[in-house]
Amino acid sequence: MRSDQSPPSSTPICDAMRVAGQWNRNWEPMARLDADWTEKFFSMVSAPLNSGVIDPKTFELIAIAVDASVTHMYGPGVRRHIRRALALGVTPEEITAVLQLTATLGLHTMSLGAPILLEEMENHRRGEFSDVSEG
Repeated sequence: MRSDQSPPSSTPICDAMRVAGQWNRNWEPMARLDADWTEKFFSMVSAPLNSGVIDPKTFELIAIAVDASVTHMYGPGVRRHIRRALALGVTPEEITAVLQLTATLGLHTMSLGAPILLEEMENHRRGEFSDVSEG
């Protein structure tokens, strides 16, 4: 963390995101606390696109999946990346497929819980109760 007496950090990636309207205001406290770390974080996040490893359409589709995922659910990002994807020629069907695939993240709740429920229902029917302190 830099003090008020230290020179300002160079943050060209974060600055460009602000100018382009891609900056999430929730990132501001992070940037104020450690501008260098924040700059490095966004450099890492944008590296696959900026290096040409993946094309812009693929980047936007992945960004949609990340922002729409059950562990993130960031609506403004989903909207921004859908707009960019459409502008790049991604079809609504392709975006829908990404959203459908992303929705399967929640399936793990059922794949974990349903077998346990069936097992415990059978134990209950038999009058057998496992120790609730397990796990």
